[in-house]
Amino acid sequence: MEAGHPVQFAPRANPATDADQGATRGTTIAKKEQAVRCIEEIGIIPGIRVACAEDALFAAEALCAGGIPIVEITMTVPSSAEVLAEVASKHPEVIAGAGTVWDVEMAHRCVDAGAMFLTSPGVDAEVGEFARKRNLVAITEALTPTEALRAWKAGADFVRIFPCSLVGGPLYIKALRGPHPEVRFIAAGGVNQITVADFILAGASAVGILSDLIHPEAIQCRQRERIRELSRRFVRMVKQARKAPEINAVGRPA
Repeated sequence: MEAGHPVQFAPRANPATDADQGATRGTTIAKKEQAVRCIEEIGIIPGIRVACAEDALFAAEALCAGGIPIVEITMTVPSSAEVLAEVASKHPEVIAGAGTVWDVEMAHRCVDAGAMFLTSPGVDAEVGEFARKRNLVAITEALTPTEALRAWKAGADFVRIFPCSLVGGPLYIKALRGPHPEVRFIAAGGVNQITVADFILAGASAVGILSDLIHPEAIQCRQRERIRELSRRFVRMVKQARKAPEINAVGRPA
């Protein structure tokens, strides 16, 4: 697969001895650290909600070719675990994750399918603990300041504010970032070509985007270049926003 920002991951080990288990743990920790760095670098987590594995693979390939080697397969979609497994097995350079992970049983299925990150739709201690034990990136959805702080203290690697647009959009992210500059916030809900730069300027580490990046028509009509171009455009917008002087005011690196 053509990729704008290829991410190479070490092969999985088959633990048999204590030494092997230690090596495996070290490998999974390294993979998690690489995934966190890639999410922060790219700053975009595309959500894929499609009807079949073929559509998901098409979208994943187009996204990666446009410079976004990250996909989140929402578990509310029928056969979502199979879709995730297809993406993870055929394209190991892509950071494939699972969204809307409600419980540990579902989290197990996602890990078996090859998920590298889990997104829980709320502060779920059991799902978060499961992700940490498996050395997966844990993304927790929250809305209020109390929920956001609780999620971060519970060990979330990223706190996703959703639905962000309904509670103030970029201004809300900036308000949350003020007293908590250490928290990696992901803004989701209302992120599009007009608002994405404002969310980054407000201090979001990344943004979550669905149909404003992956249009249903582009999937249905197999408009690969349309998704590629939008991917390149969003990546460029994030990079340009991070270079703006305002970023230093909220603690983001120039």
